[in-house]
Amino acid sequence: MIRMTSKSRRTFVTALAASLAGVAAPSWAKFESQRLRIGYQKAASTLVLLKANGTLEKQLAPLNVTVSWTEFPAGPQLLEGLNVGAIDFGYVGEAPPVFAQAAGADFVYTAYEIPTPRAEGVVVAHDSPIKSVADLKGKKIAFNKGSDVHWFIVALLRKHGLDYSDIHPVFLPPADARAALERQAIDAWAIWDPFLAAAQAQSNARLIADAQGVASHHQFFLSQREFAQKRKDVLAVTMDALGRQGQWVRQNTAAAAAQLAPIQGLDAAIIKAGLEHYEHVYKPIDGSVLAQQQRIADAFYDLKLIPRKIVTKDAALG
Repeated sequence: MIRMTSKSRRTFVTALAASLAGVAAPSWAKFESQRLRIGYQKAASTLVLLKANGTLEKQLAPLNVTVSWTEFPAGPQLLEGLNVGAIDFGYVGEAPPVFAQAAGADFVYTAYEIPTPRAEGVVVAHDSPIKSVADLKGKKIAFNKGSDVHWFIVALLRKHGLDYSDIHPVFLPPADARAALERQAIDAWAIWDPFLAAAQAQSNARLIADAQGVASHHQFFLSQREFAQKRKDVLAVTMDALGRQGQWVRQNTAAAAAQLAPIQGLDAAIIKAGLEHYEHVYKPIDGSVLAQQQRIADAFYDLKLIPRKIVTKDAALG
């Protein structure tokens, strides 16, 4: 595993501080055996519900473990937080761990959500002349750099005989990308749910393609390595709680959407549509899913999107 130099680590911390403007400040303490610090995104519905319900705190109380939560705007920033010791555990898409590992972040894959390819897609304005993926050649496509849709775009273009160099990437977070699409400053937007469902419902955006047959769109639970080594019991309880919460969401999607609506700031019907695109089923990390991550890493290296080759199984707990 590549370790960061003191200089690069300071750069990472500075970037994290900038990315967290307007977000609750994280704790910068190192590993604490009696505390689980969780990083989450508002779009991560199962984690958000677990936080809102206080379920995990109750289940960890017999172990004398407290829980704290820090919200991050997207997966890349969450992984920066994991790397600099701000959090112990978090949930991200398939591309952020590849970028983070290439940057020297020391984390381990803990669990993954089974494929959810319908939960990400490329949309255009409803009156756009773009009708197919082939029409994206030469166009400006917005997406979060280093996020799961970064890989989705690479894979989608390849499937349709295009190269990454055939488009003009515009790196924007979700809110800015949606605004850019609405004012026609970009031609297309690659995004995940619930933002995808919101764009279709509120802006009448038109779906060009989702990830079915293109990318697995796995979601991952990652842990700080030392925490994963020393508190396997805490992580086991946490994943059990998440599994139960996910089962509840599958069986009570409308109720889950209603509970999430005031938290995520979206209409319950939009959230429900997004929830139905995720599986909410989590499994321990295995060789097959790490091999899929390796294919993403190799593709990113070939495109010079990451600075060095990585071995994804190095980020598995031995």
